[in-house]
Amino acid sequence: MKNWRNHLGLLVPLLVVAGMVLWPVATGNLSNRENSFTILKAIALASSLNILLGYTGYVSFGHIVFYGFGGYVGLYFVNEQGWSIWAGILVGGISSGLLAFLLGKAILRLRGAYFALATIGINEAMKAFVNNFDLFGGPIGMTLNFSVYRAYGGAAEALRLSFYIMAGLTFAALILSHLVRTSKFGLGLQAIRENEDAAEVMGVVAPDAKTWAYVLSAIIPGMVGVLFFFKNGNVEPHVAFPLHASIELLVMVMLGGQGTVLGPIIGAFAYQGMRGFLVTSPIFKDIQLSVSGVVLLLIVLFIPAGAIGWLRQRIPSLRRVLA
Repeated sequence: MKNWRNHLGLLVPLLVVAGMVLWPVATGNLSNRENSFTILKAIALASSLNILLGYTGYVSFGHIVFYGFGGYVGLYFVNEQGWSIWAGILVGGISSGLLAFLLGKAILRLRGAYFALATIGINEAMKAFVNNFDLFGGPIGMTLNFSVYRAYGGAAEALRLSFYIMAGLTFAALILSHLVRTSKFGLGLQAIRENEDAAEVMGVVAPDAKTWAYVLSAIIPGMVGVLFFFKNGNVEPHVAFPLHASIELLVMVMLGGQGTVLGPIIGAFAYQGMRGFLVTSPIFKDIQLSVSGVVLLLIVLFIPAGAIGWLRQRIPSLRRVLA
């Protein structure tokens, strides 16, 4: 019974995402499917960042590097080596996890602003590297050979398949986040978030715990990157490593509630809705990132626990459901 109650908080996030998947299927509307795909992608990426930001308190401004690097590696094997999209997604996730392991051993010794600055530098360094790496197409990137789509019934069927794979990756991101949060390992991460020095005194091996949290947070973005570039048919350095995308993920996690499973979902919904309005507005379309910065500042100042934290503080009965 106790174990069942521990997993109750996962039910609401899974139901919300299931609704996002069923909505375009029920309507049969391609526009709804594309909108749902975009939101599912945002949820998966924000949930992965939450494993690092929400559970350890380490702020990464370069989390998108795993999305870009894994995407490039996976798409290369799909396009140039003839691998299936399933194998490409797998190798994309593994390569991003390996990159995070190597980076984590170095930069996770840093704390606070020093760590945040290091993550920005890594993202820009990776973009510069890929921009000059001929195997990945250099500055012009890679364009997928459309004959690849024949194995999936053509481009239209490949798009439909991409939607369902994205749904699966989103479910996986939520389940992974929940399992980390409710595990002994997750408790150690949360102890690091509250007071790293005290956590080490209590027996938490902080360097190892932070490194593995970093690795787990990197795998899903790498897989999502492969799928997104496969769906779009091409990838370029500026598309794979946009610094502003990392900032947007931070806004989503903090807006919904860091350290919770449902928070990144609410944050993704709210931010994507706001972004859609700003991009199509003749007044705000050129300052959408400035608005994102203001929103992040307001969250830090007035609702640091995010929407979920605000609700849990005011309605204690929701604490077990809104996990």
